[in-house]
Amino acid sequence: MKFGIVTFPGSNCDYDAYRAVVEVLGEEAEFLWHKEHDLRDADVVILPGGFSYGDYLRPGAIARFSPIMTEVVAHARRGGPVLGICNGFQIACEAGLLPGALLRNAGLKFVCEPVRLRVENAATMFTSRYRAGQELTIPIAHGDGRYTADDQTLARLEGEGRVLFRYVGGGPGADEWWSPNGSMRAIAGIVSDEGNVLGMMPHPERAVNELLGSADGIGVFESVLSRVNA
Repeated sequence: MKFGIVTFPGSNCDYDAYRAVVEVLGEEAEFLWHKEHDLRDADVVILPGGFSYGDYLRPGAIARFSPIMTEVVAHARRGGPVLGICNGFQIACEAGLLPGALLRNAGLKFVCEPVRLRVENAATMFTSRYRAGQELTIPIAHGDGRYTADDQTLARLEGEGRVLFRYVGGGPGADEWWSPNGSMRAIAGIVSDEGNVLGMMPHPERAVNELLGSADGIGVFESVLSRVNA
């Protein structure tokens, strides 16, 4: 299976994603420059983290108009898998592939730390290698990660099982709605209505080796691999 990893000016997690795919999964990956008009037969597209176009205007607002995004949106509309990580989540929201928006962190500070997540739905193409309720440790690194949506959208996401990951607080008895950025309902990751576009603020590509602190993120990539190869 072939992964296409989009590189925008300011992307800084594209190489992490490449290593996760090639060195850990043992699959093929190719970088896709933002000015290109060809996905080069990629089966799965990754919109990586970083600061596309310096986050001018707001994160993802300019990247959404890159030529490659026309192809990414078309790929998603055909049912092709798209994984938006951190800045990629922001871009996916700006492009209309996912509902809601990512706003400035509630504390108005950049947060960079490992966090605990709970898998809320394990019956999707991005989470089938996990179990519902499983807790993961995956790092975050963002200044605009506060997921926000109107009440109707939030209710629909919850009711349709489209909240895939939720932040979990500290020790026993911690508030289950805690989040490091003030995200509504502690949402850390959601999936599109069709189930083929995932947006998540934590970085699974940085959690694929125990030597780096956690290998909990590899399940995201393995889940996609198993579904596309089925």
